[in-house]
Amino acid sequence: MSDTTVTPTKTITVQGLLQSTGIGLALFLLIVFFSLSSEHFLTSGNISNILTQITINLILGVGMTFVILIGGIDLSVGSVLAFSSVVAGKVMTMTGLGDGTVIVFAVMAGLGTGMLCGLMNGAISAWWGLPSFIITLGMLNIARGGALHVAEARTIYSFPYAFEEFGSISFFGIPILFLLALLLVLLAWLILNFTVFGRMVYGIGNNEEAVRLAGHNVFRYKVGAFAICGTCAGLGALAYMARLNIASPIAGIAFELDAIAAVIIGGTSLAGGRGSVIGTLMGAFIIGVLANGLILMGLNDFMRQMITGLVIIVAVIVDYYRAKYANV
Repeated sequence: MSDTTVTPTKTITVQGLLQSTGIGLALFLLIVFFSLSSEHFLTSGNISNILTQITINLILGVGMTFVILIGGIDLSVGSVLAFSSVVAGKVMTMTGLGDGTVIVFAVMAGLGTGMLCGLMNGAISAWWGLPSFIITLGMLNIARGGALHVAEARTIYSFPYAFEEFGSISFFGIPILFLLALLLVLLAWLILNFTVFGRMVYGIGNNEEAVRLAGHNVFRYKVGAFAICGTCAGLGALAYMARLNIASPIAGIAFELDAIAAVIIGGTSLAGGRGSVIGTLMGAFIIGVLANGLILMGLNDFMRQMITGLVIIVAVIVDYYRAKYANV
């Protein structure tokens, strides 16, 4: 049978996403509320801060979207980010090579480490049919231990000057790291909507057995989704290094929770098969705007966590009723 025999139950568009979840309206109301609550919220400096703060979560969220769309979950991305950062950091502090060569090797090492961890997650989970929750929970500990071992439990500093300066570049007040994250969102959107791989990701999330009976290699697509998630964790590690000019074995703690939150708040179903990286982008914005606005209002980090958790619960409840009454 042809590759077009298994397709998503409905086309995912920006307009349809906003209409079905109300996320655009929620984000707009948050911006209005915090604008009225603080005169500093809509300043150019604060907007730049928000964009910088959501960059890493957005990158991780893009990868997490692929995994959740196939009905999986990846709890290891925060630890994989730390592991990738210290591997890249070790390479970046090598002597005897030019700065340009060192940076290229470090980027390849960081992305490769993340991809390898993702491949392991996907292969083990798909081959033995094990819950990805358990497999990635194990990888969480493996990657964190690997990061501590490689870095000898120390933070790595002293990167090439060109790399350290890269993270501070901005265009018209928009950080370059955020612009690169937007390019990643665009690439992921194109893959999910206009490639066979994207159709299979939605198809597996909707009905994995139907995809298998249609003659498609489910194992390959599931491993591919996890590999993309791991690679995004490696990319997030590089963004972390460029932003803070360090590589830390304790980086990324609880980052996986924020990434999952961005995906869920963005309207992607935990059951798989329905969602969009555009929704993840909006979800990352909601988390970033919420955190920033609450800080400007004088609330502490504990309250921020409680309110963010409440927003996640509401998003899951909305997803439940949407799935219950959807005509799919």
